[in-house]
Amino acid sequence: MTQGTALITGASSGIGAVYAERLARRGHDLILVARDFDRLKSLANRLSGEHGVVVTPLMADLTSAADLERVLAKLREDAGISLLVNCAGIGPSGALLGSDPNGLSKMVQLNVDVLHSLTATAAHTFARRRNGAIVNIASVVALMPERFNATYVATKAFVLALTQAISAELEPHGVRMQAVLPGFTRTEIFDRAGIDISAIPAGMMMDAGEMVDAALAGFDRGELVTIPSLADSELWEQHERTRRDLGPHLSLKHAAARYRPGGETR
Repeated sequence: MTQGTALITGASSGIGAVYAERLARRGHDLILVARDFDRLKSLANRLSGEHGVVVTPLMADLTSAADLERVLAKLREDAGISLLVNCAGIGPSGALLGSDPNGLSKMVQLNVDVLHSLTATAAHTFARRRNGAIVNIASVVALMPERFNATYVATKAFVLALTQAISAELEPHGVRMQAVLPGFTRTEIFDRAGIDISAIPAGMMMDAGEMVDAALAGFDRGELVTIPSLADSELWEQHERTRRDLGPHLSLKHAAARYRPGGETR
């Protein structure tokens, strides 16, 4: 019996391809979205043969407005789709000051604009059906912005905040959200960015299969935010409590005393 259809972006390799395999194993029919049709077709044939599910390759360059609209139309019109997994994204090749501005803009387009369009379309569609789930791949760098390329960090912080915010809207409609925050994960993204993966300490690099298995375990547990490497979940809960405790102090009629003439200096 099918578990419904999952639409996965960035599905031809890396994290997206692993999600495709794991979800096919769970009985989901699949729509696999990526630019490389040959790889998509090969993956689709293998997964349908191994798991007896329907796998549809959908070639699309999500940075193309026409191609993106085809995928958005599929989300709106295919009543069988009950899960969106946003894996498509671009990583940096170095720090912001050493990067090509056009490359940074393309990163924002794919990591932010495209993901937002897909997420918002799925949110509206699933809310009307009162069923469905959206998984967005963010990154742990959203929690430590000083440590990585500034543009990339900002895109992943957007993904995390978008997921948390939409979750609050969608919960009454029976739609689930999950943000997955991997650390370094062994995929082709390093080769594409020209980064020597051997320069990264082995103890910080997780295999994509283990990362996705952990993410799915977090999904099964009902987590809104899953950090596969984080052993002590209380650290995240403490972080969230502190963030929520700030709420009552962030928008008041008057400025804090230290910002007023003659106010506190500390």
